[in-house]
Amino acid sequence: MLFNSLEFLFIFFPTVLAGYFILGRYFPNTYAKLWLIGASLFFYGYWNITYLPVIIISVLANYLIATAQSQKKLSPKVGLPCAILFNLGLLGYYKYANFIVDTYTSLFSVSWQLETIELPLAISFFTFQQIAYQVDMKQGKITDNNFIDYCLFVLFFPQLIAGPIVHHAGILPQFKKSLSRVIKLENIAAGTTLFIIGLFKKVVLADTFKLWATGDYALHATRSFLDAWLAILAYTMQVYFDFSGYSDMAIGAALCFNIVIPINFFSPYKAASIQDFWRRWHITLSVWLRDYLFIPLGGSRCSPPRAYGNILITFLLGGLWHGAGWMFIFWGGLHGAALCINRFWARLNSARLPVWLGWIITFTFLCLSGVAFIASDMQGVFNIYSAALGSNGIGRWVHVRHELLICLATVVLVCTMPNSTQIVFAKKDDTPVFTYGRAIAGSVAVFFTCMLIIWMENRVSEFFYFQF
Repeated sequence: MLFNSLEFLFIFFPTVLAGYFILGRYFPNTYAKLWLIGASLFFYGYWNITYLPVIIISVLANYLIATAQSQKKLSPKVGLPCAILFNLGLLGYYKYANFIVDTYTSLFSVSWQLETIELPLAISFFTFQQIAYQVDMKQGKITDNNFIDYCLFVLFFPQLIAGPIVHHAGILPQFKKSLSRVIKLENIAAGTTLFIIGLFKKVVLADTFKLWATGDYALHATRSFLDAWLAILAYTMQVYFDFSGYSDMAIGAALCFNIVIPINFFSPYKAASIQDFWRRWHITLSVWLRDYLFIPLGGSRCSPPRAYGNILITFLLGGLWHGAGWMFIFWGGLHGAALCINRFWARLNSARLPVWLGWIITFTFLCLSGVAFIASDMQGVFNIYSAALGSNGIGRWVHVRHELLICLATVVLVCTMPNSTQIVFAKKDDTPVFTYGRAIAGSVAVFFTCMLIIWMENRVSEFFYFQF
């Protein structure tokens, strides 16, 4: 089920929210939790019910392994490798089996064939989430392994499909609190406002930029300089508004249930270095890669060549996490190399680049590296890069002027305006405080604008990270 669908907005979400608080008010807390688990499974299976057995088996297997470790029936030295092998095996089969077979057959010219394996929703997200849980279980960071709470930790529908990747330490204690099942109008108002902002990002902004990025401009991007840069800028904006819009909606929906999940985007296009960008973009994935891959590899507390190698390995695997294809690996390699260059420059020069110059270099790199997601192969990447350098001529400004001006104006806005959480929340003694006047103003008009677009244009599209 999509956050931007009418059935979610007007049937599923209000029903689940009302049922959760009614059960929490008049019945033991377990009933409210079971209601939310059942609703989350329905939400997950609504798109394709055949996905349900995969996620159920994944949750049960991980819980049984974790329980066996907590009860000393299974040594952590055995339990953790078993859990990692199971999770990566499940992910590898569904996400990478076809890619591996296709690569093997093309390299060795054999006629091996494997029936196309359909990718279950969110398998990358719930796999990483549970691997982190298993690692922390081995390290003794988890003492209470309650089955119902564990199911909620994995299945909670606001963050289930496309994150944020939540950590057990941040979310499990919240599900245990009885106060989480008491209606708090301030949280519902703040959550609804943040959800509407995310809905606007998706329906009005991301889906409009998608038309320009994947329509005729992208298909004929090699024709001219202007066409190529329109496709590149539109795609850069589409990906940001689509994914950050989903994260806003996820955080807002969870807040209505009095559950706080982590911020996943914090004005990433304001970054003046690639390192700063990865502190702001898909924050929960960056933290996961740092804590459960980069640091175990040795992190940066080693010789510079090894540290650079650790960065490259982390981002090559991070690129592969995004999708089973060489272009995703290429994209990850580009970002890993950029981070290595950033680190090398910092070690070589005590003086930093001027902020404005750092921003230009960083944003240009983000735009150009994003071409790896647009193009289907390296020839496509070369064609777009070539056109972006003007090899096919400048093109006619009149054909793209409105779209390009909107793209450029949007870049200025995202680099100067406060982000969603800054709009909804003020800071008081370093604590986020919801401000009714600031947040509610205009929310109703924005919501009805989104509804009008969905209704009149039938614009209910999947999210960019919907099947990752």
